[in-house]
Amino acid sequence: MDFSLGDDRQMLVDSLRRFLADKLPFAQRKTAAFEGSGWSRDVWGQLAELGAISALFDESVGGFGGSPFDVGVVFGELGRAIATGPWLSALQAGHVLAAAGRTDDLAALIDGSQVVGYAEEEADTWFDPAGIQTRATATATGWVLDGAKTVVSCAGTVDRLVVVARGDSGLSTFLVDRGATGMTVRDYLVIDGGSAGDVTFAATPAVLVGEAGGAGPVIETARALGLVALAWEGVAVMDVLRDQTLDYLRTRKQFGIPIGKFQALQHRMATLALEIEQARSAAINAADRFLGTRVERERAVSAAKATIGKAGSLVAEEAIQMHGGIGMTWELALSHYAKRLVMIGHELGDEDHHLARYIDLGHELADSDA
Repeated sequence: MDFSLGDDRQMLVDSLRRFLADKLPFAQRKTAAFEGSGWSRDVWGQLAELGAISALFDESVGGFGGSPFDVGVVFGELGRAIATGPWLSALQAGHVLAAAGRTDDLAALIDGSQVVGYAEEEADTWFDPAGIQTRATATATGWVLDGAKTVVSCAGTVDRLVVVARGDSGLSTFLVDRGATGMTVRDYLVIDGGSAGDVTFAATPAVLVGEAGGAGPVIETARALGLVALAWEGVAVMDVLRDQTLDYLRTRKQFGIPIGKFQALQHRMATLALEIEQARSAAINAADRFLGTRVERERAVSAAKATIGKAGSLVAEEAIQMHGGIGMTWELALSHYAKRLVMIGHELGDEDHHLARYIDLGHELADSDA
C-alpha cells in the first residue's frame, strides 16, 4: 500500500513547515503561549491566508481539502511547530457548520476573519455526549442557553462558539457570539502553553445550527475527525522528541564517549522508535477508515487515540529521562514538546477511555455480524 502524501499534500506540508519555522520559532512561540493569550491571532490569520484552514474542509463548502489525510498533514505540521491556538476546536466547529450548510459562517472561519471555537464537554460528561446537561430553550424570539462548559479552547479570545446543548427533542448545536448576554468566561493558560476557559450561560441568546435534536451523529463525526487530527499531531510531536533525543545522545559525552554508544540507551531508543511507528500506523489507519461504516470509523479512531496515549507517555518520559535534568528546563524546547504530548493524551478522551470504547464497539460489531 502506498502511504506517500501525494504532490498536493506534500506542497502543503512544505509550505506550512517553512512558514511555521519562519514565523513561529521557539522564542516567539513562548511569548505567544505563555506571556499572551495562549496563541497568536496574527499567525492564525497568516496561516488562513496560506490555506491551512481551508485545507480542513471540502471544496463543496468552500475549502480545498477536507479529507482525513488533509486534516492529518495540517495537524502534523502544527504539532511539529507546537503551534498553539484553537485549531482542534475550530475543526470540530467547522465540521458542524458545514454539516448544517452554514457556508457563510464557515467562510468567515476559513478566511480567518472569524475564529469559531467549540464547546461540548462539561464537568461530568467524561467525553460522553449523553451526559450533557446544558439546556436549550426555545422562546418567542429564538433560543436561549443555560448551563456550563469546561476547558473550552481559547474561550476568552475566540469570536464565536458552537455550543452543544440539550433541548426537549435531544442534542442540538448553537452559535453564540462572544460577549453575548448572560455568557461569562473564566479563561486560563494550560500546561502546553495554550489557553482554555470555563464558560457559563444564563439565558444566553443563541442561534440554532442545523436541525433541533438531530446533532448526535454530527458531533460524533466531528469528534472522530478531531481524534484523527490529534493522532497525526501526536505522531509529529513524537518524531521531534525522538530526533532531539538522538541528537543529544550523539553529542553528550560521558567517560569520553557519546552516551549514545551505551547499549542500554540504544535498546531504549529502539523501543521508543518501534512505539512511534506503531502510533503512526494507527494514525494512518484512523484516517483511512474514517469513510468506512460508523463502527469501523469509531473503532479506528479510538484505537489510534489509545495508541497515541500509550506511546506518547513513553516517548515523553524517555526523552526527558535520557536528557537528564536539562530535559525539564524551560529553555529547552524538548520539555515543551513533552508537555504538549501529555495534553494530546488527554484531549477528547484518554487512553483508558478509548480502550474501553474500542472494546464496547467490538461488541457492537460482533452483535451486528451475528
